[in-house]
Amino acid sequence: MRKMARKTKSQDSKKVSLFVPPSVIFVCTMLFVFGCKQPQSASRLGGPVPTIVDVNEPRLQALRILLEGLSDSNPMVRVNTIEVVAATRQIKLMPKVQRLSADEFVPVRFAVALAVGDLQFTLGANSAKQLLKDKDDNVKIAASYAMTKLGFSEYSQVIRAAIASEDQTTRANAALLLGRSGDKAAIKLLYWAMQHNTSEDKVVFQAAESIARLGDERIYPKLWGMLISGYADVRIMGIRAMGMLATADAKNALITMLDDEMLEVRLAAAEQLGMLNDPIGESEVLEVFEKKLTANLDKRSCERVEVLAAMAIGQIRRPSLTKFLSQMLKNESKIVRIAAAKAVLQSSAKR
Repeated sequence: MRKMARKTKSQDSKKVSLFVPPSVIFVCTMLFVFGCKQPQSASRLGGPVPTIVDVNEPRLQALRILLEGLSDSNPMVRVNTIEVVAATRQIKLMPKVQRLSADEFVPVRFAVALAVGDLQFTLGANSAKQLLKDKDDNVKIAASYAMTKLGFSEYSQVIRAAIASEDQTTRANAALLLGRSGDKAAIKLLYWAMQHNTSEDKVVFQAAESIARLGDERIYPKLWGMLISGYADVRIMGIRAMGMLATADAKNALITMLDDEMLEVRLAAAEQLGMLNDPIGESEVLEVFEKKLTANLDKRSCERVEVLAAMAIGQIRRPSLTKFLSQMLKNESKIVRIAAAKAVLQSSAKR
């Protein structure tokens, strides 16, 4: 039953300090990089004039946003863009991503190594090897992840050892990488990290998500506990973990979260259900635009809602929602534009 009273305002007053790994949140000129050439005359080619590329076409706009994001002066914009490049498998942008392996900002170097690993970008092997020598332990384990995904399995031991790090951020990142590794043998280590009395909340939540990603159904009660947390951010993390678990029970739990009092939580649930090929959350996203639910929000809360809405659109992919992406690509917020670019690229790809 979906009868709970809802808040249209952004986050509730309770907040927790959470580990947020370089992740989606939930983006040079395009034509030059992608090898498009200026059209030549029919007389020079001896044939018909090629079709002129419409640079206002949403997919081209999206790719241009990603190119701009990789060069942005804001390091977090660079991080978010790298993540979208990897998530949407824009291999042609990876040489530009790879060049950011020398970035002075640690999360950027971390994101580069993660992208090389996730895409198994073999041309990035040398960059990953260099990052193995990085002064930051988080970058080192991300580089080890990249090397492992590129076929050098011996580097997995570096990540496994880091799960016991005294540094909580390193431990949380190790949990993230073990989940992404796909190695079910890591489940035991993740339970250790989740249950150990020295692990902070950011480690516990990340370990739970990684266990779900690896498909261990025993984690369901823990995820359910996250869904009923008094903190909206924890509920959202639980929602994303349930989406990764992807069982029938997990899907049913996600459907119940469409009744949550917080708009952001409902949008996160709609996104994950869309990822599971269920568009039931379509109306929740549509309300953001048709009822102008962001009208009375402060700038930061509005940005957060719009990013989550874009992420949901990218997974649901219904015309009733994708029609809003063209305008979102022009949003004043770079983060919203990157999220919209991701949604455009997801919507144009086959499932």
